[in-house]
Amino acid sequence: MFEFEQDIVDTLLNEDKDFKRTHKKYIELKQQVKDANQGANVLDEFFIESLKKEKLLLKDRMAVTITEYRQAHA
Repeated sequence: MFEFEQDIVDTLLNEDKDFKRTHKKYIELKQQVKDANQGANVLDEFFIESLKKEKLLLKDRMAVTITEYRQAHA
């Protein structure tokens, strides 16, 4: 995720509490989806899809924050 923006992500993780909280939740959801897909957690498909949607929303929110940071520091 955001491999090309790693410097900005690192800065935001250190300086922006909301970004850090969003990133942490994203990582947690990513792991839950991975575990469910591998069979480690037995979850119904509807719940897995809702996790994926929430994860995508968090990723989009982080992308907006990264873009705003890049524009403000250009």
